[in-house]
Amino acid sequence: MGELQCRVAFEYERAAALRILQGIEQGLLSTADSYTLVEEADPTLVYLIITWLRTRYRSDPAAEGVIGRLVELCEAYPAVTEMVKQGKEDSVVEWFEDGYSYRALEAEEFVDLIVDKLES
Repeated sequence: MGELQCRVAFEYERAAALRILQGIEQGLLSTADSYTLVEEADPTLVYLIITWLRTRYRSDPAAEGVIGRLVELCEAYPAVTEMVKQGKEDSVVEWFEDGYSYRALEAEEFVDLIVDKLES
């Protein structure tokens, strides 16, 4: 794959990952639309995004909405829970959790880091 193709693939994956994260975080997507994007994503990415959201909103006043959307997604589409379980086992999760903090990274920085690692 050429450099341009790699860059296009990275940008596509980055945009899709950010859309999942922000769609759930900000309530910009319906549950069905969120699932459509999640279904196409790498299980490791899904695990990391959901864990980032849970960690970031654990004690935040906006937690009710964000966590509520996560619960709704997982209840409506049990395959999401299976993807999360599968993704948790990937070595990229260990790499991230050993070297980074979910709370320390803003959404775009987090997505860039994860997509770059998954694409390499």
